[in-house]
Amino acid sequence: MSKKNKQVPESTKPFLFQKKNYIFLFIGLAFIALGFILMSGGGSDDPNVFNPDIYSFRRIRLAPTLILIGLGIQVYAILLNPNKNKK
Repeated sequence: MSKKNKQVPESTKPFLFQKKNYIFLFIGLAFIALGFILMSGGGSDDPNVFNPDIYSFRRIRLAPTLILIGLGIQVYAILLNPNKNKK
């Protein structure tokens, strides 16, 4: 005698991520996009002219920091379990 496995129909399977996960995913994407926007620009029209603005605080420190924070938020959003019971 074998036991029959009850298969759950495809339409009733729960989603892997909940609303809270997607909110954190979009927040992380916004941080990453803002970091890349802040990092862009600073070029010169004439290749013989040096523009020292390329080494500004915004491009060297702030933008990469925002990108790393965004990546950290992405990892948190993936690992977040919204169904965790609160005690």
